[in-house]
Amino acid sequence: MTLKKMKQDNLKEVTKDVVKSCYIHIPFCQKICTYCDFCKMYYNEKLVKSYLNELEKEVNEFYQGEMLETLYIGGGTPSSLKNDELKKLFEITNSLNLSENAEFTFECNIENINENLLKILKEGKVNRLSIGVESFNKKLLSILGRNYNFSVTKKIKLAKKYFNNINIDLIYGINGETIAMLKKDLKKFLDLDINHISIYSLILENNTVLKVKNYQEIDDDLSRDMYDLIVKTLKEHGYNHYEISNFSKDGFESRHNLTYWNNQKYYGFGLNASGYINNIRYTNTRSLTNYLKGSYKKDEEIITKKIDMENFMILGLRKIKGVEKNDFKKRYNKEIKDIFDVSKLKETEKNFYIAEDDLYISNYILKDFIE
Repeated sequence: MTLKKMKQDNLKEVTKDVVKSCYIHIPFCQKICTYCDFCKMYYNEKLVKSYLNELEKEVNEFYQGEMLETLYIGGGTPSSLKNDELKKLFEITNSLNLSENAEFTFECNIENINENLLKILKEGKVNRLSIGVESFNKKLLSILGRNYNFSVTKKIKLAKKYFNNINIDLIYGINGETIAMLKKDLKKFLDLDINHISIYSLILENNTVLKVKNYQEIDDDLSRDMYDLIVKTLKEHGYNHYEISNFSKDGFESRHNLTYWNNQKYYGFGLNASGYINNIRYTNTRSLTNYLKGSYKKDEEIITKKIDMENFMILGLRKIKGVEKNDFKKRYNKEIKDIFDVSKLKETEKNFYIAEDDLYISNYILKDFIE
């Protein structure tokens, strides 16, 4: 059977969703963080120009004109681009059909934030920032390769003059970090009065500087204690813990990331970007050489009904409220408990979910759906 025929048959098997989201990857960075395993490279003006031209071609070739509810530009470091390069990028995004109330997120490094950048982003129709603060502790920042010689508080205060919807990232579980150090970081994060916080435990990834330097991860029990402290502290200060690693004030949940966790369809454009269109999950090449030649796609996976149901559960159970029974029934014409062993899950009249005390070890529960 040909791949084309398999795709046609699969479209009959799985409910076709409307595409409402788009991710665009900008791989360029002014410096490389020690923990980062995303597709990235040092900024090069000539390569940036070629890359943006090719990105425009890819978008023009594959985007089908759907009305998009979310757009996310990540990296890499999108804020490493120069003014004229950012304006070129926004010429590309202006070709996308964004709804009037679309969420348009742009990732920034804290050191790139200035009045000029913020004005360009505003003119480009960005309405949400995601800023990598990571920590206030100089020792920990040095381990991460994120040394700051400026006031983070002043940078965030400036960003808040232009944007109301802001996320900041917190990294915890760094070797040498103590509970006392984390408490100080949390206090400073809370003092910023931001409406969305994403937390990440520092995990040793292949092809990173930390891996090469033989960095040692912290003890699992200490990491769990830190996670519990973060959850408790943020909830006490009015944040809604709506996904394993994400917290927001009311109404400020990441609509784009909810696209992923709700197992909905989305475009992925740019180097190593992933997408989910017409029941095909795809990942673009990491090779800049191939990408600039117009050879965008590296891997494609046909998503059968069985795989799609597994993804619905695995992704949806990351949310604190879990998965909705009626959503599953409408999508697959099946009952969840007729397909999956739900004995390790909690249940309400409308949902299945993972108990909050078990969220830290949720991977052990989620793997049951894979097996």
